[in-house]
Order: sequence, then structure tokens, then C-alpha cells
Amino acid sequence: MKEKAVVIEAPGGPEQLKLVDLEVGAPGPDEIRIRHHACGLNYIDVYHRNGAYPLPLPARLGMEGAGVVEAVGEGVTHLRVGDRAAYASQPPGAYATARVMPAKCVLKLPEAIDFETGAAMMLKGLTVQYLLRRTLPQGGLQAGDFVLFHAAAGGVGLIACQWARALGLQLIGTAGSDEKCRLALENGAAHVINYRRDVDFAAKVREITGGRGVKVVYDSVGADTWEGSLNSLAPFGLLASFGGASGPVPPINIGTLSAKGSVYVTRPTLFSHIATREATQEMGDDLFSMVGSGKIRIRIDRRYPLADVAEAHRDLEARAITGSAVLLP
Repeated sequence: MKEKAVVIEAPGGPEQLKLVDLEVGAPGPDEIRIRHHACGLNYIDVYHRNGAYPLPLPARLGMEGAGVVEAVGEGVTHLRVGDRAAYASQPPGAYATARVMPAKCVLKLPEAIDFETGAAMMLKGLTVQYLLRRTLPQGGLQAGDFVLFHAAAGGVGLIACQWARALGLQLIGTAGSDEKCRLALENGAAHVINYRRDVDFAAKVREITGGRGVKVVYDSVGADTWEGSLNSLAPFGLLASFGGASGPVPPINIGTLSAKGSVYVTRPTLFSHIATREATQEMGDDLFSMVGSGKIRIRIDRRYPLADVAEAHRDLEARAITGSAVLLP
């Protein structure tokens, strides 16, 4: 059967995104076919489109979605035809009306969570799960500890603000406007820094923490915040660099880590953490519990028809989207 899907034939700007008809067949072993009700929009999709994270061409885009399972391949036991489901998964291909894909990272979606929320929360929510629950400094994190989280008003950031509040952490969020700072505070940040006004955000972090610094920095911005993130750490602190929205991090002089107080640096990815079905289920259950309890609410700022995917990418790159956004097939 023919379905609509977004592809690129060459890396470049949003104009490279084409909505085409593609054949979608039956799932093979350990695969499912899912019909999307909503597709998630994430900054990693921009990296795939512009070639920062190269894909074999022609390439399909999109890393998360939610919908209904239409067919199940041999060996799949945790899903059945008719199940409501959601996922964050490789390979890309979520920008589509339907697709065949590996089943291991697809989870049953609780009835209490609608499709748009499911599509908007999986990649971002699982990212926050592995950051706050698994990417930890020496001795872990306890209630009252300070953490610094960049881009706190984005889709990942707003989930992190709420999750940190639920854990009793004092999250210091950075954002690029007073409006975004207010949004981070409303969602659970203990302190906020407008880095366009307080250019030396590390000095502000030191002021907030009484001079000590934070136990961990979660940084998805990359080049623009790298030096300040290092300068925000307490001795033996951890810098988790999990994205590069402003460009790649410069080469590291390892001696800098000792000069900053024997600090640690890591570059984690979600897909290392969800490499097995068991790990994906465990992390997903934690996320579903937090959303189902109301401790985390997923803010969907914008909804775009799948045909308007280029406009969605322009807004994403312009940082015009707070919270999450979804594509609707």
C-alpha cells in the first residue's frame, strides 16, 4: 500500500523536505507496522536534514511517533494488532502516515495518554529520564542538590524542570528571553538565568550556589555554552553534553578538567540507553508513571499538518517553539 512520507534526497535546508508516496509492506521478523496519529518534532531531525548527523540518501526523517499497531511480525510478543503505541526509535522514518519499523523500542501507550501527547513526549521524556535518573555525578543526586539545565524552556527542558522538581532538585534553568525564563519557573525551575542578559551565566550560577557551583550541568546547546558550563561545575562535578544546537563542542584539552576541579565530561545519547527492549520498557514505565500521575505535563506549543513540515523545521531552527510540537498526518 502507498503511504505519505517525508524524505530528503540531499542534505540542506528545510526546502529539501519532500512529501512523497512510498510503498509500505508487511512487517518482517521483530517488526511492526504502525499507523501514526501524531509524529514528534525534535532538533535531532534538523541534524539529520542538514547533514550534521549524516544519513544514507535518500533518507526518511523523524524519530518518534504515536498511533495504532496495524500488523505484527514474527517474534513480537509485547504488542498486538490494535494496540495504542508510542516510540522513540531508530532508524528515522516517523514523518509518515504509516511505517514498518523495529518493534523493540515501541511501547504500549497507556489509555490515559492521548496520541499527541505520546508523540510529543517519547524522545524528549526518555531523554530526561536517562539524564536525571542515569547520567549522574559522583554520589548521585539528592533532594536539594543544584543542577544546571540549558534551554530550559524547550521541549526537553520543560520536562526536565518538572521532573527535577518532583525529585526535589534545585534546577537552575537558562533561556534566551524573560518570557522563556518565566515559563521555566512555572514548570518547576528553582532559579532561571536569561543568558542573553547575563552573558556570564557561570558567574550567576556561582552567585546562586553560594560560590560552589553545581553537581551536574545538562547541556544541549554545545559550542556557545561549553566554557561557561565547565565554569559552573563544583569540584568533581559532571558535564553531560547531550546536544549541539549552537554547533559542535570544540576540541577538549583534558588538562582543563583537572584545572576546573577534577571534573568529568560525558557525551551520552538516548539510543545507547534504549538499546534493549527491557531497558526501553523500564525507562518508558518511569516516564508513563510521571506523566500519568500529573507530576509532568507535556506542553504542545504547535501542531503542523505533515505537509507543512518545512515550516515546522524553520520554526524549530528559529527557536520559535517553546515546549513541544507535533506533525499531524
